[in-house]
Amino acid sequence: MADVAPTRLAQRPQLSEEVADHVRTRIMSGEVRPGDFIRLDETAAALGVSVTPVREALLTLRGEGLVDLVPRRGYLVSPMSRQDVEDIFWLQAELSKRIVDRAITLFDADALDNHARLVGEFESAAAMGDADGVVSAQYAIHRSINRASRSDKLSRFLSNAARYMPYRLYAEDHDWRSAALQDNRRMLDALRTGDVETAHAVIDAEFSNGARLLVEHLERAGVWDESRGPEDPAGD
Repeated sequence: MADVAPTRLAQRPQLSEEVADHVRTRIMSGEVRPGDFIRLDETAAALGVSVTPVREALLTLRGEGLVDLVPRRGYLVSPMSRQDVEDIFWLQAELSKRIVDRAITLFDADALDNHARLVGEFESAAAMGDADGVVSAQYAIHRSINRASRSDKLSRFLSNAARYMPYRLYAEDHDWRSAALQDNRRMLDALRTGDVETAHAVIDAEFSNGARLLVEHLERAGVWDESRGPEDPAGD
């Protein structure tokens, strides 16, 4: 899996949410590790924004359990275990299966044609190695199923859980793109035929593969390297 490319953000009303997405991705990709401090000034400078949206973003991430506030010291990345990663993906799989159970009988011809178009866009982006296009197409594919299910609350829960996934990290991985394309094609066939069993199998494969790849990536990044201690607050 490749490293996440640096990002600079323009000033926008939803800026704190975008900063939160950026920092969340750094945490979930292992770019910053449990015990590391998130520096407000450094983060703001790297993204080309003021400190205010960074502070708001860290408050959001504190509520998600990704960072902790150390009085008079700042925010540091919270502990995260392999089990935490596996639980995040398990939750998404279970929510996705319930959603697809409802969606699969509600897809009409137009919705299926649109879903097939989205799978085609994913294939094109994957073939070109266009990570941004892959992320956008994969998001649209999942959104197509969520909208068809007419389960707004479940879809919102799933969206919240999906925030923890570093999608760009996956999108830059050739093997993940190939596996995702096969999953997307199988899911399209399942939606066309009303095959709930296959739809569930695709979901289980997608999220179990995602969890495995992320755990392996975080292990290579040294997130669980016991020989590496957290930052020394005294030297902060």
